Amino acid sequence: MRATQEAFHWIVKILEKKKIPFQITGGLAAKVYGSQRELADIDIDVPENEFEKILPEVKDFIIFGPARYKDESWDLWLMTLLYLEQEIDVCGAYEVQVYDKNVEQWVWLETNFPAAQINKVFDLEVPIVSRAALIDYKLKIKREVDLADLDAIGRLGSQTGLDRLPSGNIIQILDILG
Repeated sequence: MRATQEAFHWIVKILEKKKIPFQITGGLAAKVYGSQRELADIDIDVPENEFEKILPEVKDFIIFGPARYKDESWDLWLMTLLYLEQEIDVCGAYEVQVYDKNVEQWVWLETNFPAAQINKVFDLEVPIVSRAALIDYKLKIKREVDLADLDAIGRLGSQTGLDRLPSGNIIQILDILG
């Protein structure tokens, strides 16, 4: 049985103790913004040069990396941990490319830690990738889970007028989401 809350508390405590900047991304961030799908893993962005600071505390839980990882959607530095049967992806924040299906090419993904929104997750106040940045990258990579997240976030956005925008108009989406 996965212990998602315990795993989350464990990794956040390590990052905070080491004073490493981070933000929650991926499915967990999508859940904060309205997605209801089952969580696969915990995704956390950290600066690439901070990976080594946490290695002594996480080394027994590493199942991948830290190393460069590339698949059909992502090209980034990654370290995957398995803690209490919950996968945690510690992702590099600044050397990240995604395959943008809209333009059919790899594009750089910007991480803006100051733009992260502080939200309560499992009773901890933590920085979450901004809604606009989450929507932006999910609109680019368009995997099945991303489309489900966008649909859920869009339904939540109906209260803000997001649902009345023409699809693909990211500038208006960003204006509404602030």
